[in-house]
Amino acid sequence: MIRKIQAKLRIPSILLFIVSLMLFAGAGITFNSIPDQIKIFADETKVINLPLKEVTIKVLPETKVIPGGQPVGVKMDVKGVLVVGLEEIRTSRGERINPGLEAGLEIGDSILSINNTPVDSPEEVRAVVNEIKGQIRLKVNRQGETLYFRILPVKAEEDGLYKIGVWVRDKTAGLGTLTFYDPFSKSFGALGHAITDPDTGHVLPVEKGELLSANVESVKQGKAGIPGEIRGIFYEADEPLGNLLVNTNFGIFGSFYKPITNPFYPEPMAIGYQNTVEEGPAWLLTTVDGNKMDRYEIHIDKVNRQSKPNTKSMVISVTDPRLLEKTGGIVQGMSGSPIIQNDKIIGAVTHVFVNDPLKGYGIFIEWMLQQTDQLSNAD
Repeated sequence: MIRKIQAKLRIPSILLFIVSLMLFAGAGITFNSIPDQIKIFADETKVINLPLKEVTIKVLPETKVIPGGQPVGVKMDVKGVLVVGLEEIRTSRGERINPGLEAGLEIGDSILSINNTPVDSPEEVRAVVNEIKGQIRLKVNRQGETLYFRILPVKAEEDGLYKIGVWVRDKTAGLGTLTFYDPFSKSFGALGHAITDPDTGHVLPVEKGELLSANVESVKQGKAGIPGEIRGIFYEADEPLGNLLVNTNFGIFGSFYKPITNPFYPEPMAIGYQNTVEEGPAWLLTTVDGNKMDRYEIHIDKVNRQSKPNTKSMVISVTDPRLLEKTGGIVQGMSGSPIIQNDKIIGAVTHVFVNDPLKGYGIFIEWMLQQTDQLSNAD
């Protein structure tokens, strides 16, 4: 009797196994698509259901960094020379011609070389064009794509120089706030958003750059419809803080030459990933007077859970009366100021609401750290 019952039960079990395989196949799940290794962080909880395959799960050590909050000057040379304008050239025969526009150049293009000669400044472009005085071949980067253009320069009536009808730029500089410093890798992150060209809006590619110490000289208060601004100075003659390596949509990153300190958090602080971020009170570290960093109360109004990097991870409001009196809320130059909650660094300020300077956006710190991880892997 028992044998008969076992025989009857065996058939449904086999059918159930076959149906399960069919369901996996129907869902597009294959054994090859399941990773051999899965990495999770020590402060994260993950529920992982994997069909019929052994995997190795590695628990990574908790990431700790020293929060920033210091004002920093950014000095950056772009790769090649950036086209920021196009103009017609008046020739000696009275014609108005724009050779660059006619050839297909666009504002935002980066000219990398002329007739295989690299160019890194407006002066070099002018010198090469006037040395050749004939048709030239430009190698251009347009949003990551390499293009080539043939252009015939024209001789300008006003100064007798050969020109191609473009305005170009090779350097940029500005003021921002340091977000974090990793004392183990010496890497840093700042700003929380990209440095873009004011004329084109394009992210500027870094040829070389440095981070410099800065002092806040004055603050223009923010008002509805008129963003405020931190005004500061930095000196190129001073010893730089670090080497700027990349400019991304989620901040600028590089390595420090020497260790730095934070008066409020002298020891490395744990990272708060987005699953730990909650609506409620938090702290903002920033500098609005000289080089004296301070800690100010803010409120996290909204948390946007994200599966991919974005600079608008949370909505914050300034609540500290001291900061409101000084700045009127969030102002330009405050970008990159670290956000602290529950004794963890969870993100950084990225944008101000133009019509409501009390409010702004913040980016999750994990998106910025992801950029430094990619930088380390590239090395």
